[in-house]
Amino acid sequence: MSADERRPAGAAPGPPAGGAADDERAAEVEHDLGDLLEKAEQERDEYLDLAKRTKADFENYRRRMSAEVEAASARGRTEMARELIDAVDNLERALETAAESPDGLADGVEMVLRGMREALSRNGIEPVDPEGEKFDPNQHEALSTAPTDGVESGHVVEVLQKGYRLGEQVIRPARVVVSA
Repeated sequence: MSADERRPAGAAPGPPAGGAADDERAAEVEHDLGDLLEKAEQERDEYLDLAKRTKADFENYRRRMSAEVEAASARGRTEMARELIDAVDNLERALETAAESPDGLADGVEMVLRGMREALSRNGIEPVDPEGEKFDPNQHEALSTAPTDGVESGHVVEVLQKGYRLGEQVIRPARVVVSA
């Protein structure tokens, strides 16, 4: 019986019997595969180390930024507090003066109001008085509507409470009456 007859049906023919040359080629291929595997493992380890360092760097950056934001917020609150403390001192003086003279109260309150307005202005906070402007729901809060002669519909006819903003950011919308 020949080798082909002994092979199971559907099986591929095996390598020709070449002996030592085939063993040498197989050893060389196995050596090359071992080298490739070792190189791939080395690259994997390098990338893993890089990923770990990058993650640690990012965590350090995140903690540093968080601390800086907290510090900046604290500085901002401190500056605003300093300016409001001056207004509180002026209000206390106004109350002391009011006991002596009724005119002193009005002067003292005016002084406190002026100081508070200046403190807000120095910090970039500006009042919004939109009377006569077109109603903008992003800037104004409509509390009611009123039919008004001579005023186009959708315009602010009365400001019940001024709004405030810091730059383009609305801190408090102006509370208004809008023409119907």
